[in-house]
Amino acid sequence: QVRLMESGGGSVQAGGSLRLSCVASGYTESVRYMAWIRQAPGKEREGVAVINCRTGVTDYTNFLEGRFTISQDSAKNTLYLQIDSLKPEDTAMYYCAANTRYLGLGLWPARAPYWGQGTQVTVSS
Repeated sequence: QVRLMESGGGSVQAGGSLRLSCVASGYTESVRYMAWIRQAPGKEREGVAVINCRTGVTDYTNFLEGRFTISQDSAKNTLYLQIDSLKPEDTAMYYCAANTRYLGLGLWPARAPYWGQGTQVTVSS
């Protein structure tokens, strides 16, 4: 079992930045990929970014315009998401997820086996 705990969300004005964190615990040796997924009010969950925990290779969904950066600190079992130039449309619950095998980013919302509780990001104009 893998447990995930997010933090770092909050209320910010448009143009600001946030860094979200996700600490993994439990059977973390089994985790090969970690990702950030978000769910805006009234919308379905969508994959944001994924990282290969062994190689550090990353992938992002197309709409991010280079404003999001996923990274990890393996020694701390911590995943990060840096979000810059925040926009009101970035308002969402942001979830950390983990998987033991490769999964296309678009499939993470439906198939990722391990999830955190989420951290809320609210961006005001």
